[in-house]
Amino acid sequence: MATRDAFLARVRAAQPAARALPDVPLFASPGGDLCERFTAALGAMGGTCVEAASATDVHALLDARFGANVVICSATPEVQGTRAMDANTPPASLEDVDVGVVRARFGVAETGSVWFSEKEYVVNALGYLAQHLVVLLDPAQLVDGLQDVYRQPDFRDARYAVLVTGPSATADIEGVLIRGAQGVRSLTVVWMAASGASS
Repeated sequence: MATRDAFLARVRAAQPAARALPDVPLFASPGGDLCERFTAALGAMGGTCVEAASATDVHALLDARFGANVVICSATPEVQGTRAMDANTPPASLEDVDVGVVRARFGVAETGSVWFSEKEYVVNALGYLAQHLVVLLDPAQLVDGLQDVYRQPDFRDARYAVLVTGPSATADIEGVLIRGAQGVRSLTVVWMAASGASS
């Protein structure tokens, strides 16, 4: 133990002097409608966007797209799942979830990405073990580009953060594109205003 403590003490003492981080420049925006840019970018990555006025519309979408007998786990109070989940749910218990429903904190028009933290996922494994991910996104919560993401207080305050862009995909073998190889097989963004959301 003494050797370990001595080693760690030497490592801590050898840290370089603190330096201010450089300013990250803001680059010019290409302009245009953020929703249209987001939809095009997400489409290029294999995802889709649809509109919904209410949770009833989302349930109708889930029934039409996935059928009535699927396991739905929702991390948002707006849409009721068929299986309850909270922060104490063991991650491995989500291995048979067909559809995960989660509300993104914001989206990135430049890349068609959606941003989640541990707060949005509730259980982080939901975003990786579910077969399909349905993401509620308020159009008012779009930022222009990736450079804007790092200026969001949510990004600085989260213990865990991830940008998700479309369904899982790989083209490693003979250049053939395969979706759902290492994660969700489909990603659908549902444009739906958040009640009481802050911009």
